Amino acid sequence: MEELRGTLERIVYESDEDGYTVARISSPGFPEVITVVGNLMAVSPGEHLLLHGCWTHHSKFGRQFEIQDYQTLVPATVVGICKYLGSGLIRGIGPVMAERITTHFALDTLRIIEEEPLRLQEVEGIGPVRCERIQQAWQEQKEIRQVMLFLKGHDVSTKYAVKIFKAYGQEAVRIVTQNPYRLAQDIWGIGFKTADRIATSLGIAKDAPQRLQAGLIHLLNEAASDEGHVFLPKSELLRRSSEILGVETALLEAALEASQTEQGIILDPQEDPAIYLPAMHASENGIAHRFLTLCTGTPSTRGESQVSKWLSEFQQREKIEYSEQQRQAILAALQRKVLILTGGPGTGKTTTVKGLLHVMECMGWKILLAAPTGRAAKRLSESTGRPALTIHRLLEFSPREGFLKNETHPLEANALIVDELSMVDVVLMHHFLKAVPPEASLVLIGDVDQLPAVGPGSVLQDLIRSGVAEVVQLTEIFRQAQESQIITNSHRINRGEFPDLKAQASGDFFFMQMEDPAAAAELILDLVTRRLPAKYRYDPIDDIQVLCPMYRGEVGADKLNRALQERLNPSEELGLPHAGRELRVGDKVMQIRNNYEKDVFNGDIGRVSDVDRIEQQVSVLFPGREQVEYEISDLNELVPAYAITVHKSQGSEYRAIVLPLLTQHYVMLQRNLLYTALTRAKELVVLVGTKKALAIAIKNNQVAKRNSQLAMKLSQAAVPSE
Repeated sequence: MEELRGTLERIVYESDEDGYTVARISSPGFPEVITVVGNLMAVSPGEHLLLHGCWTHHSKFGRQFEIQDYQTLVPATVVGICKYLGSGLIRGIGPVMAERITTHFALDTLRIIEEEPLRLQEVEGIGPVRCERIQQAWQEQKEIRQVMLFLKGHDVSTKYAVKIFKAYGQEAVRIVTQNPYRLAQDIWGIGFKTADRIATSLGIAKDAPQRLQAGLIHLLNEAASDEGHVFLPKSELLRRSSEILGVETALLEAALEASQTEQGIILDPQEDPAIYLPAMHASENGIAHRFLTLCTGTPSTRGESQVSKWLSEFQQREKIEYSEQQRQAILAALQRKVLILTGGPGTGKTTTVKGLLHVMECMGWKILLAAPTGRAAKRLSESTGRPALTIHRLLEFSPREGFLKNETHPLEANALIVDELSMVDVVLMHHFLKAVPPEASLVLIGDVDQLPAVGPGSVLQDLIRSGVAEVVQLTEIFRQAQESQIITNSHRINRGEFPDLKAQASGDFFFMQMEDPAAAAELILDLVTRRLPAKYRYDPIDDIQVLCPMYRGEVGADKLNRALQERLNPSEELGLPHAGRELRVGDKVMQIRNNYEKDVFNGDIGRVSDVDRIEQQVSVLFPGREQVEYEISDLNELVPAYAITVHKSQGSEYRAIVLPLLTQHYVMLQRNLLYTALTRAKELVVLVGTKKALAIAIKNNQVAKRNSQLAMKLSQAAVPSE
């Protein structure tokens, strides 16, 4: 074991999962910075460290110091103190202010901040307000450090220290000690495995009831978030639980029974009982009850001749001709309380909705339009020429009070039209239906062949499968749409046929054969940064979107994001380091969870508009709203979005998409994923990869089944009892 003393210069990489860090240290006696690797927790550039470990040689990166243990040291020189304070450790003190403070107080600086903070006002530029902020930040940093020292002893990553402190404050250590499994429930990003590691180090037994119950809850949550299941069969839940918890089934049976009382878990009796989380059970039953009630209501409409007259006037004005399918869809929406309108690209869903809106407005109806995401709502608004809101905004969601529109305070409308229903999960659909007034008509629109919702359930598929509502599927591709290879190839792929890959000079669909993943990645970079902007005058950031089947790999979203950032937004000024990356002004980023406090939602894409290294904040400008501020502890909600996964693109449209499709994506090559990707493009599709990978995706139409009883509950309830 050797010692190494030095100053932390910068963090190159830091794992969110286990705290593994690659960093650069400057040390007296070494002419160049030293690479150190290992677990560094709760440290910032500028801090002085005493490292214990050994020297190793990496085949690619050369000599480096492998950390076994370390201590933080108080800087011993004025220069060291200045660098320490100016590193961004304390919000409100940047390099310039740090130099002023240390020039004034010299070696007494840290004592002054700790014991006589009001004296900071002696320094030019520090008034009472800034002084108080520095004092508060210093105290907070001390308390976070105490939490981190506790967590460090229990093998926890540094990334969640601030979140734990924010959630629990000075009670953090007590709460974590008493019940570490609360972390998995209370703090986004901390899962059961992390909580379980802490519990083990605290001495909680493997068969402790609180561990077994937490494990059951974890598996039900994981099945919902990762696989889209609304419930798990009891046999499957017990099998999975036994595997991850390492205990016998008998103990799990007892924990499951206790969980029904203590955690609210619901067991739906059948041959293999369905085990639900309370919210999932309430949502599924609530949808079944409310949807069936709406379907059996009596619509208020006008005679068919009057509707036909209004529709004819609209066709003449807009110079369009409706097909028989479209006319039947419009009539059905007026003659039924509920209509489901589905169909692929180019089949006239939007044109149909515009005609329906015209007729409803002629009838004097108040109509509300909504979609599950901000981007989908914007598209609906642009295509219809009428305002449209996200479902959350329509229901007036409040972070503290929940959905303000509900069965007690319903929406005020004669008709509600919801687009992109394939993206709506069971929980959101339940809240939406609660707010639909009984007298209103409901039109639900979606493409049933696209990827299902990211959240649990298959709402659109289940509603159609139940047979309780009128369903109109538009199948005729209009002549103008037939001229687009994007649309014709999307339909060919959806039918299981190979697309037409013959490039046309004026075409909108191109396939570029590339076997080698590294060469494919380089071609994608060239297409996005040079070739497509030069030929089509596209903005490479705003107009072109790289969609990837997977996150990892040579042509996965992660690596392509790093490369595209360097090409499209190279570092000129210092950004804010985070999780081994650097966030820079101008970066394209995506929100990856619903944050109701900030009013931003999973899938929203924006641009970094400001980076404040002193305050350790990032500002992001999302289209159509005010600037959103992110503190350092919130940054794991943002990911780079130069390249995103196909799943994250649902509900969006881009002028051009570039899609890598190679056999290394084998596990994700599915027909509905490919179909969803292609239908995101308005003007241009470029596929980069192999025909073999394309054929695998088209052939694979095995959509993973989601556990849901919604269709069954609807169809059974719709059958009158004898």
